Amino acid sequence: MDRRWFLTTATAMSAAAIFDARRAQAQDHLKWAVFTPDHEVTFRTVMKPYAEAVQRDTSAVMFDFFPNGALGRNPGQQPQMVIDGVADIAWCIPSYTPGRFPDTEVLELPGMFTNLRESSAVAMHFAQNNVLRDYGDFYVIGLFGTAPYSIHTNFPVNSIADLKGKTIRASSATESATLRALGAVPIGMPVTEIPEAISRRTISGTTSHMSPFFDFGLDRVTNNHFFLPLGIVPVVILMNKKKFDALPESVRVAMQKNAGEAILKRWSDSITSFNEEMLNRLKSDPKHKVVFPSQVEIDESQKLLTPVRDAWVAASPRHKELKASLDSELAKVRGASKT
Repeated sequence: MDRRWFLTTATAMSAAAIFDARRAQAQDHLKWAVFTPDHEVTFRTVMKPYAEAVQRDTSAVMFDFFPNGALGRNPGQQPQMVIDGVADIAWCIPSYTPGRFPDTEVLELPGMFTNLRESSAVAMHFAQNNVLRDYGDFYVIGLFGTAPYSIHTNFPVNSIADLKGKTIRASSATESATLRALGAVPIGMPVTEIPEAISRRTISGTTSHMSPFFDFGLDRVTNNHFFLPLGIVPVVILMNKKKFDALPESVRVAMQKNAGEAILKRWSDSITSFNEEMLNRLKSDPKHKVVFPSQVEIDESQKLLTPVRDAWVAASPRHKELKASLDSELAKVRGASKT
């Protein structure tokens, strides 16, 4: 072997190794906390693809995911973990932290949205235009809405009357008020605790939309499904704002490019498709009874839920302002969908 070739090759390899090491050192490693399992649909189809898209646009950042609650299992502690620097980014459900995101409650009002695309378009508009005052400490990568949740139980439900006196899990104060309006007894808890609570007969059922239904094992503890459309659950990907502002410009540009409308489309398309797939799976399983209420029953539920909305609006001038913004933006979204 020619000695000069060997020395030249060795020098080139050494230089490449030094370059790679320096590049790795120059990367910002961002810790992303995910309290849900790593097989959960949002992690697989929204969070990871977003990170991969940003990393394709810039080599100056690396997202280090910590799913399955590796940085903290308590769903309600995720926003504080971001503030404290335990995580740089986290997947959060605002209603799990009562009082911290008061403006976001307007998105939870029952009977407002008919599908996930509506709720998410309104939620993202609110985030992008700073309609909500809840997120001053954060950079919001994406604020979304779920599909309307329905009720899943271990006892037969064929009408609203069958819910009277039954203990049903709720994820927020507004959801609790919704269940009380239907005659049920709400019990608050995060989604991660539902299967054990139903198995132990602490509760008889739960609210849920389709996305988490199989991922969290709710199908194993419920066999009756009453698809009365109720409220939605806002969900959000939050980053520490100081950390975001301190990133190199190339990273901030890449993150912003792939957030907003881009991540909204990714969420809306992937989760809507997944929800349809899971609903078909549920309907085809003979062990499960699926009930879709009549339009008369849906209209009756709206009458029962109107006082819930009215009470929230009457609580403060700020609530009235937010509800007016919601009504206005929802009308725009529905108008755009018809064109």
